[in-house]
Amino acid sequence: MSVSAGAPVVAGAPPVDVVPLGGLGEFGLNMMAISCQGTTIVIDAGAMFPEADLPGVDLIVPDLAYLENRKGQLKALVLTHAHEDHIGGVPYLLPHLDGEVYGTPLTLAMVANKLEEHALEPKTVAIAPGSVIVIGPFTIEFVRVTHSMPDCVAVVVRTPQGVLLHTGDFKVDQTPLDGQAFDLHRFAQLGSDGVLAMFCDSTNIDRRGYTGSEADVEDAFEEIFTSSQGKIVVATFSSSLYRLQIVVDLAAQFDRKVAFVGRGMIENSRIAQDLGFLHLPAGVVIRDSDVQHFPASDVVCVATGSQGEPNAALSRIAIDDHRHVQLTEGDRVVISARAIPGNEKAIGRVMNHLARRGVDILTESSRHVHVSGHGSEEELKLVLSLVRPKYFVPIHGEYRQLAQHARVARFVTRGLPSAVQVITAEDGDVMRFDGEGGRVVEKTRVGKVLIDGTRVGEVGDEVLRDRRHLSMDGLIVPVVAINARSGVIEGVPELVARGFVSDEGTADVLSEGAVIVANAIDDCSVEQRGDPGLMKERIRVELRKFLKKRTGRRPMVLPVVMEI
Repeated sequence: MSVSAGAPVVAGAPPVDVVPLGGLGEFGLNMMAISCQGTTIVIDAGAMFPEADLPGVDLIVPDLAYLENRKGQLKALVLTHAHEDHIGGVPYLLPHLDGEVYGTPLTLAMVANKLEEHALEPKTVAIAPGSVIVIGPFTIEFVRVTHSMPDCVAVVVRTPQGVLLHTGDFKVDQTPLDGQAFDLHRFAQLGSDGVLAMFCDSTNIDRRGYTGSEADVEDAFEEIFTSSQGKIVVATFSSSLYRLQIVVDLAAQFDRKVAFVGRGMIENSRIAQDLGFLHLPAGVVIRDSDVQHFPASDVVCVATGSQGEPNAALSRIAIDDHRHVQLTEGDRVVISARAIPGNEKAIGRVMNHLARRGVDILTESSRHVHVSGHGSEEELKLVLSLVRPKYFVPIHGEYRQLAQHARVARFVTRGLPSAVQVITAEDGDVMRFDGEGGRVVEKTRVGKVLIDGTRVGEVGDEVLRDRRHLSMDGLIVPVVAINARSGVIEGVPELVARGFVSDEGTADVLSEGAVIVANAIDDCSVEQRGDPGLMKERIRVELRKFLKKRTGRRPMVLPVVMEI
């Protein structure tokens, strides 16, 4: 059932609730739930990577409390494309899913690796642009959009209240490398038929003009190949398949061999080749272990690590710690990616290590080696003008981007017979569309779940607090031997310190601390000495009090009391 943009919301039909569980007010964690008549579908299940203030955390995913409260109602997970901020949380959502996972073939293939690591085997359904599926009260259509990787779609959800359009991530690329253009015609048709609400990518709203085509970087890369005498290393995202294709084609043109370096790069290039999204000429690709057997002038490596990740290929290459790829003076490193906010320091450290190797470092600031995958202001205006929704909800971005997109939407539609109504929502806002219109009616619980990949589990607030505590002030372990019969200290208490430094001399502070521990035990009653738990707490309190007064620091104190 469609609704013209200027018409009231259908009266008497069941209400539709739309709840962003992540991706509004942040980059990453993109996830949106749509519910009606006891059926819920979710569009995307993204993750984000932690910053330096989250020690021991490997991944962040959205809090799924909203879905946990709808047990048995979640009937579909619909994926727009295969970037980590849209599929990284899939393994953590699947236990709540009582239905299928829908996505394009490339998206599902990249998700499959994650699911295999978690020993999950959900039912997946491959879709293509133009496909239509019916799930409960929802009829879902997929529309092709262009982005920085192939096989991306926008999602149209027809509900009893009207049509909802979720754009996913997009830019309007007029010359896509795979020839699959953005379906502007279908967007215009949807606008003509009537769209109740559009949820639109806001990532690049603060960039004027238009985003360049993926093909725009070809000239810069061709110049690099022409002028390079040594080895070329290109660092980019392993999902940037268009970029990989450009490098492979130029390597074939300039008689260079291509080596994919890094687990993600090797795996994604294999998947893309198997599905026909990456075309590798015969004899061009070599294994990373074969790089050392070719002259530097005959090799180009495509590596992970464009964001300075410590364990990624580029970071290891930069410090001569990679088994197969070494850099020497005269080689070139191309960082073909935009720095994700928060990663600037890590990228800078890698570049410093590369500079020590005597290599030439090229970035988007010195060469046109990267284009964004997100539409700039004029493209976002174009899509909004074509669709002309009744309600407009900016998504995907920090709050400043959402607010700017809201202002642009009001400006673009100010001359229309009925100007768009903007809902600037945040994570957890329950947007309800019913006979009274569209508005935020309540707030549900949302948040972030911190994942420690080594333990395959959540990192709770208490664990995170302890890790921060340890990273800032260190650890002190008082070791005390007590006579089991008399309760008297045997020998002198020993304080073992890790990560603790005092401006006044650590050794002197520890010596004084040992005296404080001995005095604390002497002051204990006979009853306290017979209870190791009480004894440890007494030692902890007195030693922490002393250390705070003496050094101004609060190291973690873990007493060890041994009865002998």
